[in-house]
Amino acid sequence: MNRNHNVIIPALLAALLAGCSGGSTTPGATGTTPVLAATTGSATSFASVKWGGGGYVTGLIYHPTTANVLYARTDIGGAYRWNATTSSWTPITDGLGFGGGESRFHGAESIALDPNNDQLVYMVTGMYTFEGNGRIYMSNDRGTTWTHYDLPFPVGGNNPARAIGERLSVDPNNPSTLFYGSRTAGLWKSTDAGHTWAQVTSLATLQLTNDQVNTMGGWVAGVEWVMFDTSTKGTGTPTSTLYAAIAKDYADAAGLASTLYKSVDAGATWTPVTVPSTVSGYYIPHAVRAADGTFYVAFSAGAGPGVAGPGYLYKFSGGTWSLLANNASAGYGGVSVYGTGSTARIALGVSNTWGSGQVVQLSVDGGNTWREIEQGMPHTPAGGAGGWVDDIEIDPSNPDHISHVTGGGVVETRNASAGTPTWSDAVNNLEETATNAIVTPPAGAAYKFVDSAGDIGTWLQTDLAVRPTKGPSNTWSNGIAADVLWSDPTFIVGSGVLNSSSTAFGFWSGDGGNMWSNFAKLPTGASTNKAGTASIVATSRSNIVWAPANSVPSYSTNNGSRWTATNLPALASLGWDRGYRLVADRKNANKVYAYDSGGAFWGTAGKVYVSTNGGHTFTLSQGSVSANLAPNAYWITSMAVNPNVEGDLWLADGNAVYHSTDSGATWTRLNGFASVAATGSTAQLQGASAIALGKAQAGSPYSAAIYVVGTMNGVWGVYHSDDGGATWARFNDDTHQYGGIGALAADWNTYGRIYFSGTGRGIVYTN
Repeated sequence: MNRNHNVIIPALLAALLAGCSGGSTTPGATGTTPVLAATTGSATSFASVKWGGGGYVTGLIYHPTTANVLYARTDIGGAYRWNATTSSWTPITDGLGFGGGESRFHGAESIALDPNNDQLVYMVTGMYTFEGNGRIYMSNDRGTTWTHYDLPFPVGGNNPARAIGERLSVDPNNPSTLFYGSRTAGLWKSTDAGHTWAQVTSLATLQLTNDQVNTMGGWVAGVEWVMFDTSTKGTGTPTSTLYAAIAKDYADAAGLASTLYKSVDAGATWTPVTVPSTVSGYYIPHAVRAADGTFYVAFSAGAGPGVAGPGYLYKFSGGTWSLLANNASAGYGGVSVYGTGSTARIALGVSNTWGSGQVVQLSVDGGNTWREIEQGMPHTPAGGAGGWVDDIEIDPSNPDHISHVTGGGVVETRNASAGTPTWSDAVNNLEETATNAIVTPPAGAAYKFVDSAGDIGTWLQTDLAVRPTKGPSNTWSNGIAADVLWSDPTFIVGSGVLNSSSTAFGFWSGDGGNMWSNFAKLPTGASTNKAGTASIVATSRSNIVWAPANSVPSYSTNNGSRWTATNLPALASLGWDRGYRLVADRKNANKVYAYDSGGAFWGTAGKVYVSTNGGHTFTLSQGSVSANLAPNAYWITSMAVNPNVEGDLWLADGNAVYHSTDSGATWTRLNGFASVAATGSTAQLQGASAIALGKAQAGSPYSAAIYVVGTMNGVWGVYHSDDGGATWARFNDDTHQYGGIGALAADWNTYGRIYFSGTGRGIVYTN
């Protein structure tokens, strides 16, 4: 189960450092005009490296009348549209509106569809409520292109209770009217298709501040969903009757009398609905309205992810509540209905179950009797961890097709009526892993790269189209960092954290990833400093230098049986994680470089240290001091070495690119890259946040192609140079932005191929 918490925080904190606020236009150009022209050969294709799922899909949204129009929203990886022809998912949040400075809008909190127009999609996004106000995106072509507007309230697509909903609802009779149930600011209404919003003060006027939310435990669920009580559409008259569910946290703070409210005048006034006493104060994660006006309402004691029990399912009709099912030890995450009355088919997602597979209950007689249709049934691939069945949907065009979300993607059956339904993962091209680091080996190695990723761990990718199988651990863990020995890429080292026990570990392989061993011991700091601001390098077989987060790096000469601290200075605390970034010179095993980025923009200037004895002792590069490197967070800085030339270093300090040809003794700042200040809801566009070197273009004057994630002339993207940085060209385009780019590596077998991580979008590669 991939919760994706640990891996998204660095990008979030970097965004906060950059300065997030409200507005929606891309900033204008600043900085030195770069030279662009001589370099050619931008990427011609972008494709996802195969993993399959890997993250929390928080909601599935079907169009009610058009077959096979289905969307999936995720907590950190944007949104997807189902392609029935190819049985795969199409990512729809990779382009404009989801670039550098916009990573937090890959947290999709709610999606709503217009039942009158199957091309129209609305999506509300924002990663965490404390970051500031969210955005609403709208598309008239099923998510191929988007426009967006800033919202006047915070959004928390990766906050707890993120599968609750849908919070956004379109009036079927008057589709320009939208309602939104916010977490911290009550109920909101738009009468112009989401362009402008006003709080529905007749329900509540309370708008919680971050300080108030913190005193309430750090998050609130707020208004959980809004539902129109109608089976009509397109009349032009606003629907008069609608319901809103309110979590107890906000209801208590706002002085509301119930967790369910009803309006009979299109939202002008509201009256409390008394819920059964057994579920007083419970969350109401999902409800569904049948065509005959009957509501099926799920109540659970927990908010999710992994909605905790007890759980209750009630039928609500004519003002009367009827209990249909309950579970003392698990929650009811989702409910879906097909048909009406005594023959209604009801699917019930039973959440927060562990160890014996996912649990789905099905009734075909309106809830009178139930049978289990997933736990213990055949599943491809085999297994099923249980847990996060927090939304479930019956296909409106095929009642035998039932899908539900999990912490690792989407699971479905297409023969729900069978005595033994068969289930399979529906995750083809849905890639929501969150990579911390990527390292590529020299040309000719038996693998493409090593991926260190949150929650799924560390893996060697041998085939870009096949899920990897070689890694140090197949248990739930965070991969933090890795390195390969350039002179012998069968030697691989890395570090990670076992999530179940929060135990740090380091590991190595001497045969290209077939067999792995854990380091016998950990260096000082590694067991307690487990953040992603860490790096590790191999200088020769058995010789390793490891820089845990917030710690002085240590070296080992015997594959981690013993560690000795280097002489690098201790890092001053800045209130959050920082660390040394290490790179090994690929031509001289004695040379190792350590980069202290300063930790934050309020930290000290960046510095580079150089070792000439395999990383045992280091000397400060006075040239790096003279270069006046900008202080910045670890996550928006980078250093890379040209493996073809000794002492040839490249550095991105968050603002600019620097080059050294003398092992870091002196540094030259390149013109062109420059940060652009935050504007509106777009955070600062970093001038240069990641750098990687790969195979050179044939005939190039420089021995490596250089790739930089950064900003030139106010335009953020990936830039590349074939002539040692003399000229640059943009490598990506506006349709391939992925909510920003974090980890970056380049291939040494194929010119023009890079590997990079989007925000919760797995790893993408180019040709």
